[in-house]
Amino acid sequence: MSESLDFTIEELGNRNIHSPIAMSKTYGDLIANYVRDDEFVVIKPQVSLGEQPPLKRSDVLELAGPREMIYFTPHHVHAGIVSCGGLCPGINDVIRAIVRCLVRYGVTRISGIRFGYKGFLPEYHFDVIPLDQKNVDDIHKLGGTFLGSARGGGKEVEKIVDAMEQLNMNVLFTIGGDGTQRGSLDIANEIEKRGLKIATVGIPKTVDNDFSFIERSFGFDTAVSKAVDVVTAAHMEAVSAINGIGLVKVMGRESGFIAVHTALASHEVNFVLIPEVPFDLEGPNGFFHHLEMRLQRRNHAVIVIAEGALQDQLIKEVKTDAGGNVKMEDVGSYMRDQIQKYFSDKKIEINLKYIDPSYIIRSAPASPVDSIYCERLGNAAAHAAMAGKNKCIIGLVNGEFVHLPTKVAVSQRNHVDPEGSLWRDCQDATQQPVIMLNNYQSEGFTAEYNFS
Repeated sequence: MSESLDFTIEELGNRNIHSPIAMSKTYGDLIANYVRDDEFVVIKPQVSLGEQPPLKRSDVLELAGPREMIYFTPHHVHAGIVSCGGLCPGINDVIRAIVRCLVRYGVTRISGIRFGYKGFLPEYHFDVIPLDQKNVDDIHKLGGTFLGSARGGGKEVEKIVDAMEQLNMNVLFTIGGDGTQRGSLDIANEIEKRGLKIATVGIPKTVDNDFSFIERSFGFDTAVSKAVDVVTAAHMEAVSAINGIGLVKVMGRESGFIAVHTALASHEVNFVLIPEVPFDLEGPNGFFHHLEMRLQRRNHAVIVIAEGALQDQLIKEVKTDAGGNVKMEDVGSYMRDQIQKYFSDKKIEINLKYIDPSYIIRSAPASPVDSIYCERLGNAAAHAAMAGKNKCIIGLVNGEFVHLPTKVAVSQRNHVDPEGSLWRDCQDATQQPVIMLNNYQSEGFTAEYNFS
């Protein structure tokens, strides 16, 4: 275990209030159990034979769930929920689950913060939305976010904490990506600096599935499901035309998980282009050459490209959006134009259909798999907050819901491993070349393509 990672969870103080949610402390009585403080999960289940070093508290992840003793008196709680960043399937499911679980505890004051962190800032004049079981009951059927969302505002930590004090808020749930959770950590540090007892609990939201340590982020299953439908359409367009090419761009700024999983699920993708695996366009082992060979053999091809591919070549001047994210060039339209130019120069007839379903996917309601996941994430977040857990996010690790320190969770990003089993299986599914680089050299390796 890396000594640089400490998975210890901060708490606001001693828990000395009996939970109003009745559960059992023993096994075998057919009643759901409280989670004990000595229940943990290891981050990596793989082991090597031989003696293993003893685990320290900082090495293991705290199991999420309801505690017998809680920190907050439920009737004294004013909880806030905020959703930030881009849209993602399942946000409303998470909001609904948090509200309903808090109500079970007896919490009567729950406020929805409108349009991200900007909803805290006085210059925007946004009123909070009182939340209860009635007004969140059907929001899971809708896409988008019931509260509205926005990028930016998270650096105004002093103003945000001022607003939280004015609202007498003592719990804050942040639904968002790594930028949102970095903002949440800054807010928590400012709260601590002021000596306030306010719990901050995050629910990681990134459709790209690029949060480290957790198995998957919510919305990912929905995104893959919707992308598969698009690939099916692209494939039908391609096989119905002379030298038909279906080009589909999917989300994935720094990580190509959606592209890879879509290829594995659809069985109709011939090339997957992702940020983690570099490739050349031109040259004898470049992508265009292999695409041409594919058309010669099968007369059609389907390409799935992640939005973050080729950005190292396309971005000439680094600019950022309100959330601090690098503004990327449109690799989909670039590839469309370059493919058409390549075959036009060679006087080869092609019929290319380009589809970018990104915003359709982002705004969709959650799939059943994601909806279940969001329900459980929201419940776990509510339990963590009532127990006084602080500066943490909820995640799924090795099949268990756990508390992850926010600082650790945002310290790195998850990427497709070019040498791992997922990318290997993707290459098996697409039968694309292992390497599409002209000057690549590796001992005992030849970049040959077995067409089928």
